[in-house]
Amino acid sequence: MSDVTKPGANAERKPVLPGSVLFACNLNTVRSSMAEAILKKLHGNRIYVDSAGVAPAEEPDPFTAEVLREEGFTPSASGPKGFDDLDETSFDLIVALTPEARAKAEELTRSSATDVEFWEVGDPLAAPTGGNRDRRLAAYRELRDKLRGYIESRFGRAGAATG
Repeated sequence: MSDVTKPGANAERKPVLPGSVLFACNLNTVRSSMAEAILKKLHGNRIYVDSAGVAPAEEPDPFTAEVLREEGFTPSASGPKGFDDLDETSFDLIVALTPEARAKAEELTRSSATDVEFWEVGDPLAAPTGGNRDRRLAAYRELRDKLRGYIESRFGRAGAATG
């Protein structure tokens, strides 16, 4: 089942936490790895969280690590990985952050009970920064804050009673 979902669309209901969540994007260096770090900090003691890319990059993105650390999030030590590199392959929920990741998630879950959600989020690499470090960091911070808001809307805030 695949939904184009605006996280928190059912905010009036108490969120039911899935047992496991996979965030997916194209390279697993910015969007999915950022979402993984955020959800791990907020609910990592209750939810198994991982991330993957359709075509993973060779190296982690240093801007991702920098903006995560600014807010006390821990970037993944494993670096970018693809779907074939995952230790766990059975997830309750896959959150696709790009159309390509959504297609891959739907392909992988055709015969399983895994839910797939698509969250439309921008790519900070596509933001017009003119090569300016401060503008690039601002684009990454905007993504981080947007993902945190989506995650808190979808899964609840850390420490909140959830079922």
